[in-house]
Amino acid sequence: MIVTKNWLNEWIDLDGISADTLCKTFNAIGLEVDRHEVIRVADGVVVGFVEKCEKHPDADKLNVCQVNVGSEVRQIVCGASNVREGIHIALATVGSELPGGLKIKEAKLRGIESHGMICSSKEIGLPSMGEGIMILDPSIGELVLGKNLNEYGAFNDDVIEIELTANRGDCLSIHGIARDLRAALARELREVNYKEKQDGRLGIGRILQLHHTDTFNADLLFGAIEVKEFHVPFAIALRLAIIEEAYTTTVDALLLYATQSTGVVLRAYPFEKFGDIETKGIITLENDEDGYAALYGKEKVSVIGVSQLKEAHFSANEGLVVIEASYIAPDIIAKKMGDKKIPSCPHYYRSSRGSEPKIDMGIRYAGSLFEKYSASQVYGGNIELTTSYEPRIISMCEEEFESFIGLKIDKTTITQIFKNLGMDIGKPKGSTFAISVPKFRHDIVNKQDIIEEVVRIVGIDNIPSKPLVFAEANQMNNDLNEYKKTRMYRQRAAQSGFYESVHFVFNERAQVEKFGFTCTDVSKELINPITATFDTLRPTLLVGLLNSASANVKVNQKKIALFESGMIFDTNRHESKRISFIVSGSMESEKISNAGKPAVIDFAAFTKLIADVVGSFELVSFAPEHTLAHPYICAKVLINGEKAGEIFRLHPQIEEEYDLGQTFMCEIKTDVLAYALVEAQPYSKYQASYRDLSLLISKELTYETIKLAIQKYATVQIRRFYPVDRYISESLGEQMSLTLRFVLQSDDKTLEEEDINVAMDAILNGLKEELGVGLR
Repeated sequence: MIVTKNWLNEWIDLDGISADTLCKTFNAIGLEVDRHEVIRVADGVVVGFVEKCEKHPDADKLNVCQVNVGSEVRQIVCGASNVREGIHIALATVGSELPGGLKIKEAKLRGIESHGMICSSKEIGLPSMGEGIMILDPSIGELVLGKNLNEYGAFNDDVIEIELTANRGDCLSIHGIARDLRAALARELREVNYKEKQDGRLGIGRILQLHHTDTFNADLLFGAIEVKEFHVPFAIALRLAIIEEAYTTTVDALLLYATQSTGVVLRAYPFEKFGDIETKGIITLENDEDGYAALYGKEKVSVIGVSQLKEAHFSANEGLVVIEASYIAPDIIAKKMGDKKIPSCPHYYRSSRGSEPKIDMGIRYAGSLFEKYSASQVYGGNIELTTSYEPRIISMCEEEFESFIGLKIDKTTITQIFKNLGMDIGKPKGSTFAISVPKFRHDIVNKQDIIEEVVRIVGIDNIPSKPLVFAEANQMNNDLNEYKKTRMYRQRAAQSGFYESVHFVFNERAQVEKFGFTCTDVSKELINPITATFDTLRPTLLVGLLNSASANVKVNQKKIALFESGMIFDTNRHESKRISFIVSGSMESEKISNAGKPAVIDFAAFTKLIADVVGSFELVSFAPEHTLAHPYICAKVLINGEKAGEIFRLHPQIEEEYDLGQTFMCEIKTDVLAYALVEAQPYSKYQASYRDLSLLISKELTYETIKLAIQKYATVQIRRFYPVDRYISESLGEQMSLTLRFVLQSDDKTLEEEDINVAMDAILNGLKEELGVGLR
């Protein structure tokens, strides 16, 4: 955004403020100054008037001019194509020094004396304003012959380029920048006060009307001007050159200038695009084929806030022109363009970043310029279509300001800052402010944005530095405990020889359902999966581990031991945590101790590996619902009597399909695993005794049934028992021998043989009574 100090001074009082102070103020309030240049036309370059202009007698491209500089008339030889009699020009007098070190001296050109030089804009250090010399007019002030140009504000100015962030579209105008300066400098804006001259003026309603049926999220204002005898004033042309804006017609130039000044998006259309005066022109507002709000006359002419058709531009320098001022919220137009992009024009840049919503100011300002600098006739009134705006209210108390900023700012100062920024503040209730965010500040949405406004106006350098003081909240919560618990079991798994495998929380639905698992309900399924093979949330960790094991086999890994800890999801997308394991192939690596032929993993070895990680558990036979498990080598895992998961051998058909050797898998609920303060338990100081019982039982009788019967008749001296041997032979027929080892101990004494026999007899009698089982 490029501004000049004098241009800003037309909108806010900058008397007594230097350009350096202005730049520092910009930087302090977050409007970063990217460039500062000084425009100072050299002394000796004065206003002149060409009284006479004749062709050079000895050169076709030169003219001999008589230039009045107030005190005298000087003869100047000039080669510019646009020099002519009756114009005011910039004359560099003899002795003056122009940029680049050019000193003006007396000279003879083809035998004709020349006492100075008529200058173009570039020759005196200004931006290019086209071919030929500058032609001055009263727009820069009263033209006094012989007066130094640097005594006029247009030739004695400061150009400041500001780097704006994308969210500060409200500062894409001179008026917007001045509005921010009002808060920083505590000076009032010089608002444009334009009053229409209604006497004898034809109303716009007699020649133009607006038709629409739907409701649109846009504000529109239309005016009409009969443009006559309009030439771009020098002051406007110079400022447009400074801000590097090009134009093709005089009307374009004025509207560009008005838009840069006010921030209002303005467009010009030939009246004939909408009809004729006798039958009234009709502007129709409706959605176009792409869903955008568009203007139609005899045909489509523009898309609000986005583009204007080339043939709908006002390309003449005179005639009846329809002026459109528009505002559309930047989030609405940007989202629309994101959904369906269409060609745009330079105005879209302003619309998408936030143009000025006070559209009546823009159209009235443009009308005043036409009347001031031409014989144009502005039609009375406007045709208007506006939407209601409910301002965003953000409530904050004084304590919050102090907490955020680290500095106590009194209520009066806070109130004044927001008023100067154009924000309305409701009557404070106690220490609470109700701040109404204006329409032009679409970037302010929360308390942090409000604090940022206060800080940039107060000045970050004015906030005293303080040491950081904080009291950390107690981090010993359930989340931390859950993390530590998971970390402990992951470390145990790694210590037991497992490698951690990490997968996405997604699976391929077809594969998961193939193995008999239930996936997320279709109504709650992923809408936009990252790939076709990750189209559902995983209901188990086992499928991911199976795929990883298969990938390891393909790179010739003979020993595979993997685990994963993570979330799984039920049909309603409720999540729970699991830890799963898979071991396939060899139990250990090839080495001397196993002669290069390590044993293959079996159920007992796999169970011991799992116990090394999760601790002691019991196994109960059961039939799994999925098809991954071998139907005869699977068990339910119980921890402290609670179902914790399952352990099984992979089905042989799946082992073959995935090129795996003998493979075992296990999945455990993490929340069932122990994680608590370990407390010391009392233990007996007396010797423990061991007794083995070899029972003759039916092959159909399960160990679980035997265990329940023993627990029912066990005395307090029996601390634990477990199977140590199983014997089957043809001589036993349909029966088998199961040897159980009992550990007996007392807290009060060393058990004698009689005590041990009483305890064992109780067990044998109970087994015989309950199950008909006796000693072998």
